[in-house]
Amino acid sequence: MTIMNNALSGALASQLALSATSQNIANLQTKGYTRQAAMLSAVGADASGKAVGNGVQVSSLIRFSDGYKSQQMWRANAETGQFSQTQPYLTQLERVMGDDSASLSVAVDGFFASLNAVAGDNATSTPLRQQVLTSSSLLAQRFNSLNNVFNAQLQSVSQQRSAIVDSANANIDKIAALNTRISQANAVGAPTSSLIDARDLAIDELAGQVALEVSEQPGGVRDISLKTGQALVIGSVAGKLHATGGIVDQGFTLEFASTTFALDATRLGGQLGGLTVYEKDTLRPMQQGVADVARQLAEKVNTQMAAGFAMDGTPGKPLFVFTPGTTNMLQVTAGLEPTGLAFSSDGTEGDTGNLQKLVQINSQTINVTGLGTVLLSDADTQLVGKLGVLSQQNQADLVTAQTMRTHAVDDWQTTSGVNQDEEAVNLVEYQNMYQANMKVMSVANALFDATLAMMG
Repeated sequence: MTIMNNALSGALASQLALSATSQNIANLQTKGYTRQAAMLSAVGADASGKAVGNGVQVSSLIRFSDGYKSQQMWRANAETGQFSQTQPYLTQLERVMGDDSASLSVAVDGFFASLNAVAGDNATSTPLRQQVLTSSSLLAQRFNSLNNVFNAQLQSVSQQRSAIVDSANANIDKIAALNTRISQANAVGAPTSSLIDARDLAIDELAGQVALEVSEQPGGVRDISLKTGQALVIGSVAGKLHATGGIVDQGFTLEFASTTFALDATRLGGQLGGLTVYEKDTLRPMQQGVADVARQLAEKVNTQMAAGFAMDGTPGKPLFVFTPGTTNMLQVTAGLEPTGLAFSSDGTEGDTGNLQKLVQINSQTINVTGLGTVLLSDADTQLVGKLGVLSQQNQADLVTAQTMRTHAVDDWQTTSGVNQDEEAVNLVEYQNMYQANMKVMSVANALFDATLAMMG
């Protein structure tokens, strides 16, 4: 009977629609899940012209997805990854360089204050001369400690980038494997929604590590490339990123289809690009700037010491030893005694002519990487100020990127996310649809029984 067939098709269609709704509700909190729905269409009447139709069918299962919104979400994740990885390093440097117990300014001021104390009292005072050596040692220690912070960050950045490369390669392999499974499933008409969700999650995670370009291909395949143009995934073929060299000369290459490409990591975006830009544009110049201050301070003080005489009339000896590229790049000359400090300009005991010139070094100019020509007394303050500006700029960029990411995710949710209220309405509607069709089947069965009774 047509009535029975129509009702049966309606009951079966509502069951499938209820299944899609229940799947959505079950995955209400599942990250990356894309909601689905049953697409219902009427089954037309036969050619006799005397039938109203043959019920309903589920023509397809719809996956609510907008490729543009997904692309926006992935691009925003790359921006967020770039600035979020940099900020902890900037914050650490700000705290160290700006802290009174660790700043260079305090140590430099203390060194010249000890020279002034000798000049204002008694140039032959052994305790005051000893204080100069003590403040010199403290000054050297501050430079070395800060340099060690720079070296520790360089090591951390290198290790973190290597870890990002390993994680990115895992995502690249996963995307290529899922491309294969999706293509195979589409070929035989099997459902692919969960596979696509898993692939999009992998793409989103990879986008946070390096900025991507994603393109749709026939068969549901997605090809992935770096924003600089090099392919990472084409169909089922996956590339492989490599971190080469050590902390000093770490570089990156991409191996794809037996061909190796050198990569400019500063242009990669995401976490990998952000860390590389920080190392190149902030960390290494800041370390070099501090080294410049240490070297020129040592040179000026040692040159002036060489022009004076110790308490016993002998020529002055260097106060500092500067050795670039080492853990202790600045040290006080070993074995130097308080009486050996060359404060006299003419060899007379108690003369402070050369000491006065040593005091004046604090107001002389030096050349510092990233700053240019500055007063020695202002060098550290200007380095800390520049670091603060860079940190504030990065924080502003991070806030903007996070806002864009939040908006992109929210926009994606409006299309692809599960709305609990909407699904609750769907649940009631499809339940009513199922019950109504079962009622029709009951009526059709009663009519059938009545017809048989009449014929009996």
